Amino acid sequence: MVDSGNTYGDKVSKLITWGHWFSFFNIIAAMLIGTRYIAQSPWPETFLGQTYLVLNWIGHFGFLIFGFYILVLFPLTFITPSQRLMRILSVIIATAGMTLLLLDTYAYQNLHLHITPLVWDMLLNNDKSNLNTQWQYLFIVVPVIFLLQLSLSEWVWNKLRKLAHKHVGRPFAITFAIAFIGSHLIHTWADASAYGPVTAQRATFPLSYPMTARSFLEKHGFIDREALAKQIQNEGTGGATEAMRYPLEPIVFKTKQKDYNLQIIMIDSLRADTLNHTDTPNLTRFAQNNLNYNNHYSASNNPTSLFGLFYGLPGNYVDSFRNSHIESPILTELHARNYQFGLFSGDDFDSSLYKQIIFTKGEIAQPTEKMNDKKAISQWKEWFGKQTSEKPWFSYLELTSVSEYDDAAPISTSNANQSLFETNYRKAVQRTDKQLKAVLSTLKQSPDWEKTIVIITSNHGMEFDETQTNSWGSSTNFSEYQLRVPMLIHWPNVEPELITTTSSHLDLAPTLMEEFLGTATPADSYSSGINLFDQTEERNWLLAGDRKNIALITGKNTVVIDTFGNYRVYDENYRRLKDEKPKLSLLMQGISELKRFYHPKK
Repeated sequence: MVDSGNTYGDKVSKLITWGHWFSFFNIIAAMLIGTRYIAQSPWPETFLGQTYLVLNWIGHFGFLIFGFYILVLFPLTFITPSQRLMRILSVIIATAGMTLLLLDTYAYQNLHLHITPLVWDMLLNNDKSNLNTQWQYLFIVVPVIFLLQLSLSEWVWNKLRKLAHKHVGRPFAITFAIAFIGSHLIHTWADASAYGPVTAQRATFPLSYPMTARSFLEKHGFIDREALAKQIQNEGTGGATEAMRYPLEPIVFKTKQKDYNLQIIMIDSLRADTLNHTDTPNLTRFAQNNLNYNNHYSASNNPTSLFGLFYGLPGNYVDSFRNSHIESPILTELHARNYQFGLFSGDDFDSSLYKQIIFTKGEIAQPTEKMNDKKAISQWKEWFGKQTSEKPWFSYLELTSVSEYDDAAPISTSNANQSLFETNYRKAVQRTDKQLKAVLSTLKQSPDWEKTIVIITSNHGMEFDETQTNSWGSSTNFSEYQLRVPMLIHWPNVEPELITTTSSHLDLAPTLMEEFLGTATPADSYSSGINLFDQTEERNWLLAGDRKNIALITGKNTVVIDTFGNYRVYDENYRRLKDEKPKLSLLMQGISELKRFYHPKK
């Protein structure tokens, strides 16, 4: 086609029309590729969630491709002298974009992450991993994509007149606009209402930043901040609708174990370094006469660690298990064996995890009075006195006064202020240790002492700004001050021992399943931990985290990764190492563990 006689305005007008249609067909192509994200994501359970997914799929890719056209190709239309040059540039750019989109779907399929610097490093690393090898085959399709884009460019150019006469451009544009605006309005409402089936999809598609207006709605009185916070606390995010496959294989119990009793004592916010003769003489004496794992890490820096303790899984699975109503295999088997349950707490099991996911069969009795540790211990003693040797029992006693040592927040980070808070904390620890003496004495005097497993630990630690980041208490970082806790175990007929290898809350579930309940099923079928009795060698890393972040803890540093794949590296003192890059094989193992029970090994 020769168009040298056309005016500049005619050429620009024709190129703009061509650009619109070229973008439209690339939107369709992007949507087709985008179905891979949908295939690798959970299908929403509600009609509104499904409606949002469809609208978001149409609107997002329509906006993404057309927005790129407006920002890049549209300006080039006015400055590129030749339509052939303009079209070949467009083909090259479109080929690169579709290739990146295809790579992103591959990353999402394997890692459930979109391409970020971290993910890109994983793809480009020299490790001879399957991921590294397989993704390179995707580049074989680059010439195919280029030829398809070249053919599309030529076909659209030759069919411009016919396409213009079909008058379908405006209806399609209106459809994309309605889908885009509708999806963002739905997400705005869902975010303000904590409606999980919609908010769970915020990271399904790449470069997705759905609209929120929670602050605006709070400011103008449309939503109640406190009521919303309480709803989220009680119901979780409601967003983890991903289909679970748990356990990965049926759990069988081939070994008939003795019907030991099981007593777990959870001391809220007890640091590992409080285990000494000054602060906890009774607990220290117990540690010396039993198994003491003195390099033990909690599964989280917040109550999510309780999930890790009972399930042996990291905290990112919490909402999925809550929504799927999956009980801990430990408690399931205890129920099957008709164990007597006795559950007691100094704060009436204030954490919503207890009542909504851990103890789901109504074992928690409704208190008739305001609870504290003293009353919880008294109720436990009364219950314990009624137990007989004929029926095995499971008891859980939570002591919370340590975490309530001082409700006031620190007003400065001065040494004097830090010392004051730490002093008050240690006094609370000492009081709890005295109360614990009576519990341990009652257990030891029981005729069933030598058939009772006793586990004493904590949900997380407590920081007094040792990291010099204005971090106080818990839930603020993944330093050892917030993660390291005692793990003391009395196991019948097992000699006392000090175990110095690193261990984790995630290890308790497989330990109880194998040594206490006698399962023959491999631990990795239902847990991310390993048997505490099998830990003869130092492991390469431990896993901790919460719903949004994971922490990979090694002997030298801690790597924190957020839900978008961004990472931060800290040294052993939790000082940020901005130029440090973690070993990619380590990151691959950690991230894969977070997805294993959604996408099990094939």
